[in-house]
Amino acid sequence: MFAYRIDRRSGVATYVQLVQQTKQALRLGLLEPGDKLPTAREVVEATAINPNTVLKAYRELEREGLVEARRGLGTFVTRSLGSAPADSPLRGELSRWTERARAAGLERGDVEALFAAVLEEQFRSEGDSA
Repeated sequence: MFAYRIDRRSGVATYVQLVQQTKQALRLGLLEPGDKLPTAREVVEATAINPNTVLKAYRELEREGLVEARRGLGTFVTRSLGSAPADSPLRGELSRWTERARAAGLERGDVEALFAAVLEEQFRSEGDSA
């Protein structure tokens, strides 16, 4: 079953972290249409966050058309995103690059900033705002 991880030091709102992690799982094929998301109670028990935070995230995902709440049954994925499977050879290349970056003394924030800058450069011409 899919599990959320909350980073309380990130400065990112908890519900946004849930939305982002769900979208990432959809992009990587870890969640697929028909899959059931953890119940709010399961997320609360695993992460010690407020149930309303979970419900807010799930409502946002539903508003975006990614999930559907079925009364008495749970919340289910309705569509996937992207096409970057978790076992892609590109993931291995990125993992090795990240290892080299860490070995060179870069911290997580440095790597994130560098990666974001390169993404911006590469996708600017395509008009991608993601």
